[in-house]
Amino acid sequence: QVQLVESGGGLVQAGGSLRLSCAASGRTFSTYAMGWFRQAPGKEREFVVAISWRGGNKFYADSVKGRFTISRDNAKNTVYLEMNSLKPEDTAVYYCAADSTLRVPPGTGAWDYDYWGQGTQVTVSS
Repeated sequence: QVQLVESGGGLVQAGGSLRLSCAASGRTFSTYAMGWFRQAPGKEREFVVAISWRGGNKFYADSVKGRFTISRDNAKNTVYLEMNSLKPEDTAVYYCAADSTLRVPPGTGAWDYDYWGQGTQVTVSS
């Protein structure tokens, strides 16, 4: 069983930056692919970015390419999402997710992930 706890969300002006963190419990974090998804009010949960368990493969949604960066520190059981040049349309609850199946490349569908955090709110004002 894995528990994921997101942090780092908040209110930021358009053009600003935020860094989200997702801390995972358990000794097998280094074998999990990790993903970030987001859900805006009234919309479906959507894929943002994923990183393979070794960190060598990263996939970004077109809407965040060049602005968001995912990274992981397996020694700290933590995955990060650096978000720059934020836009009002980035406003959503951001969820961290873990895939325990050693999938490579990492999945981009919510169904690819076994474990989910509670989410952290990101609000970008115009």
